[in-house]
Amino acid sequence: MGSALATPLYFRHRIADPDPTVKKTMALRPYIVGNWKMHGTRAMLGEARAIDRAAERLMKAEVALAPPFTLIHATRKEADLIGVGAQDCHPAEGGAHTGDISAPMLKDAGASFCIVGHSERRSDHGESDGVVKSKAEAALNAGMSVIVCVGESEAERDAGRAEDVVLAQIEGSVPRGEGVADSVTVAYEPVWAIGTGRTPTTDDIAAMHSAIRNKLVEIFGNSGEGVRILYGGSVNPDNAGEILAIEHVSGALVGGASLTAEKFLGVIVAATGDQRD
Repeated sequence: MGSALATPLYFRHRIADPDPTVKKTMALRPYIVGNWKMHGTRAMLGEARAIDRAAERLMKAEVALAPPFTLIHATRKEADLIGVGAQDCHPAEGGAHTGDISAPMLKDAGASFCIVGHSERRSDHGESDGVVKSKAEAALNAGMSVIVCVGESEAERDAGRAEDVVLAQIEGSVPRGEGVADSVTVAYEPVWAIGTGRTPTTDDIAAMHSAIRNKLVEIFGNSGEGVRILYGGSVNPDNAGEILAIEHVSGALVGGASLTAEKFLGVIVAATGDQRD
């Protein structure tokens, strides 16, 4: 893996600028992404299909799913309207990396985006900011957009270091380069809130998202104002509306509540104010 990390691929190819009208529309719509994690067999494709069909009536949100690698192609075939992406990728284009999946393979399977740096990858697999950045560059080079995850542990928050930790992760994990800001989303997920049913206060979320926005402007200049910042960590239909109303919260990265169409659509409805028939 070491040699692959030393040679970022993204900077050989500049991503084309999206249409300004499309960019403006996307910025106004919440981006609601379901991360299925290590859940899902073909029996769950019916949930993806139901989410996709409902998305046609829920146009106030941009909706996407990140199923396991094994379901990306099948989900893409079932889902015409929503985005379909991957939960991780390897930094190298190919090679002797048994069991790993490269960004070009994911793109070929039908993925349009890739999540990198999720706290479960950072903790379970020891991924550093440098590794996360290399994965993000690989995904961008393959023509996908990326969601870069950041977030502090409970001990770090209790020690008053939450903001320092998160901003350092952004500094080390987010790729740089011309046009990159148009293809990067940041997801703030406090580690202690993932799957626990606990969420920070609205003031805590507002403060962190404001700090992240300032950091993105520092990195990308004015383009940093347009980078979407998602909140993740026990998002559900009961709290989504309140969370999505916070300034600088551009959407949500949803875990357990995205595994069924009923709950996931409940999050979307709560976040957008849409009403289902």
